[in-house]
Amino acid sequence: MGNYGWETADSPQSCNYVTPGVLGVLARHKPTRVLDLGCGNGQLCAQISLAGHEVAGMEYDKAGVEIARATHPAIPFFQFGVQDDPGLLLAAEGRGLFDAVVSTEVVEHLFAPHLLPQYASGVLRTGGLLLVTTPYHGYLKNLALSIFGMWDFHHTALWHGGHVKFWSRATLTKLLNENGFDVIEFHGVGRVAYLWKSMLLVARKRA
Repeated sequence: MGNYGWETADSPQSCNYVTPGVLGVLARHKPTRVLDLGCGNGQLCAQISLAGHEVAGMEYDKAGVEIARATHPAIPFFQFGVQDDPGLLLAAEGRGLFDAVVSTEVVEHLFAPHLLPQYASGVLRTGGLLLVTTPYHGYLKNLALSIFGMWDFHHTALWHGGHVKFWSRATLTKLLNENGFDVIEFHGVGRVAYLWKSMLLVARKRA
């Protein structure tokens, strides 16, 4: 996770279908302070800021942080990973706990994915929201991948920094539930129903 390969300030292709879903959830719940966990080059942070939220970005990849800071100087960005102490981010940011944490297309890259909700819990107020997106895997989509000969392409082992975990709604829900959150919303994003490109789960931090 330390060298994802960020080279430009261009939006990742996934932003086309992930960002509208994330912004829609934030618009309904109206959190004031938002942390983008695994913010990459800062493009989603910029959109969250434009939507009227106070936002900070956290990214483990040094190049991503440098690009984000240069491109969006009004937004604070910090180089930390989910394996780090959440208190370090809170101390560096200096404004207290967040109302919401957003993590888009990150959890599938983690060898120890439980660290993500644990880190989010450490920077969230009680009752705060965790929004997680990741590529969707369900029976119909997996069947379609097999029928159309897309299995090797979709699960390629040749992508440096690529996906190491493949999540279904059930497994991602279990991950969040077992680490201090209650899932309150599910949304499929991108493509048609049950063949979604990604899914968005919204969870609330327990007391």
